[in-house]
Amino acid sequence: MPSAPTLKDLPDNRVYREALLNADMAITDSALMVLLWNLMHRPRIARVSGLAYFKVLVDDNELRTPGNTLWVMASEESADVNLRWLASRGIQVAPKDVYIAPIYGGRIEDPALLAQLKKREYRHVVLTVGGGIQECLGSYLKKNLVKCPAIHCIGAAIAFLSGDQVYIPGWADRTGLGWLLRCLWKPTYYGPRYWRALKLVSLILRYRANLPPLREAAAEHAHAA
Repeated sequence: MPSAPTLKDLPDNRVYREALLNADMAITDSALMVLLWNLMHRPRIARVSGLAYFKVLVDDNELRTPGNTLWVMASEESADVNLRWLASRGIQVAPKDVYIAPIYGGRIEDPALLAQLKKREYRHVVLTVGGGIQECLGSYLKKNLVKCPAIHCIGAAIAFLSGDQVYIPGWADRTGLGWLLRCLWKPTYYGPRYWRALKLVSLILRYRANLPPLREAAAEHAHAA
């Protein structure tokens, strides 16, 4: 579910770029990207937000079945809030089906998570870690699992409903103003993040429907890592 703050890194982050290109599905979560695309291209495309996707996902009977899903949470605190919300929706998650993600460094790999998934065959894995990280982590899991579950990179979508982050009502999500509510909630953190995301405007205007080329320095850095 690529957003503008991470899509802007397509020319500079080879691992993230390959994660998106190798995904089975990438939805149009970025309101900025959809707006610019529709100004320049026909036919127009519709925006499908990560929040809208998650609302459909949590109503899926297979995902709601106990033991079918591993929930990867960003922290113990986030897990407590999110699991209470899931329980209020009738989704009971056992402790063994929750994985607390570590703080990932330059190489986004997680042998412990991979071992847990190899030991027990889940039908779904829901990643609730940050954008730019979750896509790379999902790609890492997909490459290293023989029997791969459905991997859903939902990011903060659950947090918008559970109270772990600012609540985003339906009207704000439909109008693409979720970013504004996040900026008002934590301006010093999200303000600079979304300001830097404006780099996506120049990328789309320059390359339009084409994939921006990977900068040589980014390719060399990724190879060295």
